[in-house]
Amino acid sequence: MQQESSPLCAADISPDLRKQFAFLSGGRGQNGSPIIIFPEYPAFGELEEQEFHNVLTYLTSIPSLSSTGVGFILVIDRRQDRWASVKGTLLRIAGSFPGNLQLVLVLRPTTLFQRTISDILFKFNKDDFKMKVPVIMLSSVTELHSYIDRTQLTQELGGTQEYCHEKWISHRTAIEGFALMVKKTAQTLQSFGTELAETELPNDVEATSNLLAIHTEKKDKMKDDLRIALCQGGRLLESINEPLVKDPDYTMNQDELENLATVQRLLGQLDETETAFDDFWDKHQTKLEQCLQLRHFEQDYREVRGHLDLVYERLSGFSEVGISPAHAEHILKELTIHEERACEVLDRALSLACDADLLIEASHYAVDSILPKCSELRVVCEEISGVLNEKKAHLLKAMELHQSLEKASKWCDDGIYLLASQPVDKCQSQDGAESALQEIERYLDTANQHKLTDLSAIWREYESVLTQDFRDQVDKVFQKQLSMQEIFEKRRISLKKLAAKQTRPVQPVAPRPEAIIKSPILSPAHREKTIDGDIINGNCRKGEMHLQSDGSRHPSVSDEEENFAVLRRHVMNELLETERAYVEELLCVLEGYAAEMDNPAMAHLIPNTLLHKKDILFGNMPEIYQFHKKTFLRELETYTDYPELVGRCFLERMTDLQIYEKYCQNKPRSESLWRQCSDCAFFQECQKKLEHKLGLDSYLLKPVQRITKYQLLLKELLKYSKGCDGEEDLQEALSSILGILKAVNDSMHLIAITGYEGNLSDLGRLMMQGSFSVWLEHKKGHAKVKDLARFKPMQRHLFLHEKYLLFCKKREENGEGYEKAPSYSFKHSLNMSAVGITENAKGDNKKFEIWCNSREEVYIVQAATPEIKTAWVNEIRKVLTGQLKACREARQQKSSDQLTPTSSSLTLSPFKTNPKSLKKGEDKKPEPTAADPSNPALLKNNDKVKDETVTSPNSERAAVAKKRFTLQGFSNLKSQKGFTKVSLSMDASEENDGYSSAEDPMNSDPEDEGGKKLSPGRYVVVADHEKSGPQELTVKSGDTVELVREGDDGRWFVRNLRTNKEGWVPAANLLTLIRQSKSSQSLSSSEGSGSGNLSTSSSCSETYTSFSDIKT
Repeated sequence: MQQESSPLCAADISPDLRKQFAFLSGGRGQNGSPIIIFPEYPAFGELEEQEFHNVLTYLTSIPSLSSTGVGFILVIDRRQDRWASVKGTLLRIAGSFPGNLQLVLVLRPTTLFQRTISDILFKFNKDDFKMKVPVIMLSSVTELHSYIDRTQLTQELGGTQEYCHEKWISHRTAIEGFALMVKKTAQTLQSFGTELAETELPNDVEATSNLLAIHTEKKDKMKDDLRIALCQGGRLLESINEPLVKDPDYTMNQDELENLATVQRLLGQLDETETAFDDFWDKHQTKLEQCLQLRHFEQDYREVRGHLDLVYERLSGFSEVGISPAHAEHILKELTIHEERACEVLDRALSLACDADLLIEASHYAVDSILPKCSELRVVCEEISGVLNEKKAHLLKAMELHQSLEKASKWCDDGIYLLASQPVDKCQSQDGAESALQEIERYLDTANQHKLTDLSAIWREYESVLTQDFRDQVDKVFQKQLSMQEIFEKRRISLKKLAAKQTRPVQPVAPRPEAIIKSPILSPAHREKTIDGDIINGNCRKGEMHLQSDGSRHPSVSDEEENFAVLRRHVMNELLETERAYVEELLCVLEGYAAEMDNPAMAHLIPNTLLHKKDILFGNMPEIYQFHKKTFLRELETYTDYPELVGRCFLERMTDLQIYEKYCQNKPRSESLWRQCSDCAFFQECQKKLEHKLGLDSYLLKPVQRITKYQLLLKELLKYSKGCDGEEDLQEALSSILGILKAVNDSMHLIAITGYEGNLSDLGRLMMQGSFSVWLEHKKGHAKVKDLARFKPMQRHLFLHEKYLLFCKKREENGEGYEKAPSYSFKHSLNMSAVGITENAKGDNKKFEIWCNSREEVYIVQAATPEIKTAWVNEIRKVLTGQLKACREARQQKSSDQLTPTSSSLTLSPFKTNPKSLKKGEDKKPEPTAADPSNPALLKNNDKVKDETVTSPNSERAAVAKKRFTLQGFSNLKSQKGFTKVSLSMDASEENDGYSSAEDPMNSDPEDEGGKKLSPGRYVVVADHEKSGPQELTVKSGDTVELVREGDDGRWFVRNLRTNKEGWVPAANLLTLIRQSKSSQSLSSSEGSGSGNLSTSSSCSETYTSFSDIKT
């Protein structure tokens, strides 16, 4: 039973079979009995019982049942052996042969002795073999041929049969392996079929798609296994048929024929299995595909049904009939727009219904589920179409009535105008009355074309659109019409009476001057055209309108100006159109992406890396959208007809536009997060819903592109607005936008600083940033050994803040996109209240010095260009000047007893030339002091030493430019006395290359500034001033201005040397603007100092002291 349940295979006993102590040659006896040959095998007696049993069992299991039922013929070849071997073989076969035996043929030993012994002993021991079949001892092969035909014997036994044992083993192994493969393949297909039959259909599209993909993948693998088995069976079949291919006359033995039949049978089974599986798979695949179609249909149905409900809901909101034709037309326009959108939804719904019809026609298994939904879609579409047509007809009816009311109202207004335009004095005459009567008659003839005739007919015809307000409006117009008819009737009766009067003869009298006839009342249209003066090109051109000889005004506008006006309108239209598109794009992103991140239905598509990071991905885009939607776009639209004035809008909203700085600072984090999640299904689904061709990253870049777009548009407007009223505003707006862009760029660098332990926000506003070459010098020797080798400069990136100056080292750029921005390693910082600057370092116009601690540490800074150096020096000067202003404001808050000693200490500067101070000195005549140049006696001595102490402005500026401007921070000075001392003494090494470019503002008492008297000359403006009138001048901090003359109204006529513009500035404002500046005409060479108490150095440091360092 065990052998039947698990039969032996050639592969299992291959080593035993290869010993070839017994084999099936394929021969058959006369009655078809299979022949098993036991060839010469000297070690036969040494075979283990298990080996012998396994081989015989396997050999007896190979032939067909019909052959084995007849019994086996055993041929035992022992011609070269002894009787003992013959006896042992017979005894082993008799004891363990597993099949039926028909005949045993033994070729006995050929030697005389062994043959004789065999004959004798075989007769005596014959009963010991216990065989039920005859055992025949043969002396030769010839005798064997008498029992078995030679064609059924191998060549070793004198036969003609060709036999190769290795080939036989190979065929048996291959056949059995192929049979096993066929069996396993059939079992696998059966299991897979059972799995498919027991699978429940999913309820959503994704699960159905996944299931179909999984089953298809498994099916493909099964088909691959089938193809492999078929290929293997084909190769095996070719191997069995190989002898026939080589020799057509070859005759296969019975075993080969049985092998051939076995392989063909297995191949047939495979074909049948494949065909059955294909049929089953086709049915299963069809069912899955129909299930997927059903899930798609259900999903699309839910989506379309939701859109239909939304369309119906919005359609229900169109219940107004308007208050005027324009209003009704606007509502109709909105309804038309909604109709276009609704038609898209309706088309989609009807298309879905058609798809459902195709499913039903294709005998879908879920017809009962599809058919009701299909019918419902068509019913809802018809209902919405009916409501839409009804609403449209309703509005058209309302518009028709509105137009009738408007026509009637206009007819009444025209009648009023007609009555008012008829001169009363002319109507007193018969001809005048007849003429006026004819005009009225002609007007009344048009009544039927314009006025409302039957009020009850209106109520009946327009009952569906008449709301209470609409009824009141109709009543009002009808009453107005009745009133007009009554007035006209009275006027007509009066005119008829006048026309019917008999003319009496009149006594001629001397002519007298005609009464001035009043001009008739102007018509509304004429009044609109008559205005006080034409505004040309949006009130653009400056200048006066010249009166011609006839008293009419004719503006002189050149073709070029008209072209510029057209170009300005074109740029303005582009600004407005792109602004509207920008707002729509922001809304699209916020609703289509940001809002969907909070949608529970989309939560399963959001990866973990994106959870709770909406603020990082979108930054402050909602804030930007709200500003542009509710504020900026509306304000821009008010300048549609005045594009040259739009600069004012930008200036008013410049603070709000700084929100872009926050967005740009967050952009690197946003882009990094986007790269991690860009391929997720959430973004793909959102993009698909929005029908965007570009991904979210393109829309996240829109704010950055928009803030840079403004400066381009402003430049274009400025180019076409030369000489316009708004030119200065456009120029200022452009400068401010560029300032925002610079601040954004600076902040992007600022967030890349690493290694700074403090809070960067405590450093104050970032003024400038840039890369420089820096040398460090120590007045008292080198602080570090490595400074000895500072022959080459350090490459440092400087960040100038209001309170500190940071020195950083720029690192290499890595990454992509915004991550490619450089990083900066913090090295050290300088407190701006403790530093001084020297404008020109020796030998290079691109270098300047920054020093602290009384020049114990000097940083020589080299810029890339002289322009960059100048910009930095000016900015540092502004920072230090700002500190001075803060100091002065703090001083003004001090009590008068604290302020007095401070003022007396601060009037010792030898660089102040205040005309007010000179006048005070003459009046009071105090004792002259060597350190006070405001003393008249001292000035007189100076005039004697040098003939001309006042130089021309041009030569003065050239002289100043060649010298070195030195400005010092406040905390470098320890006391008031120390301040005076530092101001009057410098190192000898700098004796000939320093110069003060302005007076020391700390030496001017605040009490004296209010009475300071201005004088003509050139000054440097230290604060901004905006003009308050058309004739006034706008100046900026840093501008050089020339005071030309003083007017009678307390204003000065000033020329701005930077812009080459002139205008008036109030004197009170000038005192504030230039109170910290020294007139260029008051600057003189250092050689003009003749006092022995003054230093002969031509290098003077303009030194400021912080309020915190002033000792009270």
